[in-house]
Amino acid sequence: MTTTACGERMLFRDNVDRRIFEAQLAAVVRKRSWACGSMCLMGTHYHLLLVTPEADLDAGMHSLNGGYARTFNQRHGTRGHVFQSRYKSRFIQTEGHLVEVTRYIAMNPVEAGLCRRPGDWHWSSYAETITGHRRRDYLSPSVVLDIFGRDPDLARARFQAFVEDTSPPAASLNRAWPG
Repeated sequence: MTTTACGERMLFRDNVDRRIFEAQLAAVVRKRSWACGSMCLMGTHYHLLLVTPEADLDAGMHSLNGGYARTFNQRHGTRGHVFQSRYKSRFIQTEGHLVEVTRYIAMNPVEAGLCRRPGDWHWSSYAETITGHRRRDYLSPSVVLDIFGRDPDLARARFQAFVEDTSPPAASLNRAWPG
């Protein structure tokens, strides 16, 4: 998982900025043969869940953030750093950690008060993942859904129930889902 922030400044001032970022993200994902299992664009930061077959996260993130910063500065007539610091990444080693990260990403706009339900936030992959209606070709929802079952409809329903459940987390999420 990677997270990048720009402090208190707006990283995405409007939806045009978000579309530009997504186009650059799609290009990097394709070029690097990454799988993007989950994403969420907020105002001052973004979250990505990436699977990188090669050890090229640094190069890909440099390309993504650098390209976006150049475009942002040109578009808004600004100069200098767009991002506060280098991106942060966490290596995910268990299925339990993976599903917790995807819940965190999906719930981020709800926790920030930007929407009531995670599926309402347009700038997140969550709605596409639970409905199966793809509009972002760079997404690979199977990265997450495969954990919840082989049947796509059942996996989406289980994932939605997991994300939107407000009860305390189970003692162990590192379990295999049947079927």
